[in-house]
Amino acid sequence: MAKQEYMEKNRQWLAAKAKEHGIRALDKGILYKVIKAGNPEGVMPNRGSVVTVHYTGKTINGRTFDSSRGGVAPAFRLRDLIPGWIIALQHMHIGDRWEIYLPAEQAYGRMNQPGIPGGSTLIFEIELIGVA
Repeated sequence: MAKQEYMEKNRQWLAAKAKEHGIRALDKGILYKVIKAGNPEGVMPNRGSVVTVHYTGKTINGRTFDSSRGGVAPAFRLRDLIPGWIIALQHMHIGDRWEIYLPAEQAYGRMNQPGIPGGSTLIFEIELIGVA
């Protein structure tokens, strides 16, 4: 499949996902679905926070390209992550578990990454465990 065709297929998938029941929108075309709600009064990270999360990343064909499940939850400085994570995590509370859907522009854009073709819409299941 040609790159333009692949990118268009990913955009169409995201547009269809936006119409599904229970899907909510954030800034810059990011969509999400709440799998489990944490404490709505709990801590929320900001760009300078260090977040501890469990996550699984997939492409729209269901192929897993990365996961922290089965190991120790990693900690990341939020501002060092891809734009879609920075935006989504700032809306989450500790204990929230969301599935987020990132347009390519909020993930790796047109650049290929190991296991991720350029122009890919990405799906992440993220559980926010801690904020420091």
